[in-house]
Amino acid sequence: MHGKSKPRIQWLLNPNASTAWWVPIVSIVLALLFCGMFIALNGINPITVYAKMFTGAFGSTYGFSETLVKAIPLLLCGLGVSIAYRIGIWNIGAEGQFIAGAIAATGITIYWPGLSGMWSIPVMMAAGMAGGALWGLFTAIPRTVFRVNELITSLMLNYIAILCMDYFVFGPWKDPKGMNFPGTPIFSLGQQLLTLGSSRLHMGLIFGLIAVVLYAICMKYTRWGYELRLLGANPDAATYAGIAVNKHIILVMLISGGLAGLAGMSEVSGVTHRLMYGLSPGYGYTAIIVAWLAKLRPLGLIVSSVLFGGLIVGGYSVQTIGLPASLSLMLQGAILFFLIAGDHLGRYRLHRSQPRMKV
Repeated sequence: MHGKSKPRIQWLLNPNASTAWWVPIVSIVLALLFCGMFIALNGINPITVYAKMFTGAFGSTYGFSETLVKAIPLLLCGLGVSIAYRIGIWNIGAEGQFIAGAIAATGITIYWPGLSGMWSIPVMMAAGMAGGALWGLFTAIPRTVFRVNELITSLMLNYIAILCMDYFVFGPWKDPKGMNFPGTPIFSLGQQLLTLGSSRLHMGLIFGLIAVVLYAICMKYTRWGYELRLLGANPDAATYAGIAVNKHIILVMLISGGLAGLAGMSEVSGVTHRLMYGLSPGYGYTAIIVAWLAKLRPLGLIVSSVLFGGLIVGGYSVQTIGLPASLSLMLQGAILFFLIAGDHLGRYRLHRSQPRMKV
């Protein structure tokens, strides 16, 4: 006789790849349903609100161009943190690296105003990437030398970068003709990124797409990409194989910070045309959700950055029906919550053991 088989919950160290595609989709749907309950409590139809957000972000040429403008820093910062997450380095300092890059790029316009137009943008790009990379290095060195948790250092460095920016825009770099507004003088035309057509969409989009393509090629076809994948999958095996772990951590944090710094440069040169108080609405933090939603994949980064750019722009649209723009922040937080929950629960499955023979 056979005994009854008993189902039990089994934890999977490496869940099936099939779980990767449905977790982001289900997370978005659950986030919409969750936030929809709070919208309904205000006496407003959630479908009307979501339709308003969608049409505001994607329903017109202007709306879509503004969505892409918001997607540019999310794409570059999201790519930066994705590279770090690939090897298990939890860089949550993209916000500070973004601001450090913006400060460094603005410094070129302040201290080198006579730089010719053909050189100003490349030099500002280099300065922005260097500023972000340096900020990333401040996280990498304590991690590799003193084993300090990068979550702590990268988070604290965000606030230091914000305070440094505030010092400059309220202090020595403040525009004397700016009506007491905390910001630098407006950049000259030669220091501004070219726009695409008559919209505010600028060349930063090209930078982001090129960076994503290079990331995809490096991860799939180069030895360095193989080493990163091995290091992320099994650090002990990578060490045994002779891979210099600390060297890769430093290099990855330099690249991660450099990409966020390039995003900061693109923002001040392509959108605001100055360094100003409150430059970032939290691009570096939103980029973490972008990377998680994309599952660190190149194409996914493009899609998720556009999606979250649309959430930001759509949030402005719902103000016309009596809801605050912060609804988009609520949706972002809900998506992150369900993403983390889905990723964790996706590692479990119900396993039915084979029945035993009874004598």
